[in-house]
Amino acid sequence: MAEHNELGKWGEDIATSYLQEKGYLIAERNWRCGRHEVDIIAIDSDEYVFVEVKTRSTDFIEPERAVNSLKVRSIDIAAYSYLKRNRITRLYRFDVITIVALRGKEPIITHYENAFQPAALISLKRKKQGRWR
Repeated sequence: MAEHNELGKWGEDIATSYLQEKGYLIAERNWRCGRHEVDIIAIDSDEYVFVEVKTRSTDFIEPERAVNSLKVRSIDIAAYSYLKRNRITRLYRFDVITIVALRGKEPIITHYENAFQPAALISLKRKKQGRWR
């Protein structure tokens, strides 16, 4: 496994433990729909949470900057597929967890709840209902 993949998996393990400690139930990890993926799908009370995890080994560039519009759209598409396939009608949100792991220090975890809005979900629903614009 490449070093950056190992770092990413380690970060997802840390984020999973962090969410469990906060009382979240982990439903899925690395859930895929074609080329689209959600790192963690969790349940917080009555709400599904689709979590993108970004891990960096330097604080030179903030990891949250890697969650660009293409990544957001990809997560939206995967989330829509997950909700549809599993016939889930509960509330949902999109979170981002960043982890900065500096050598010899404890990792710095930042959790952004409701980090972005599900634009693709809205577009896909409109298209399905014949209201594509």
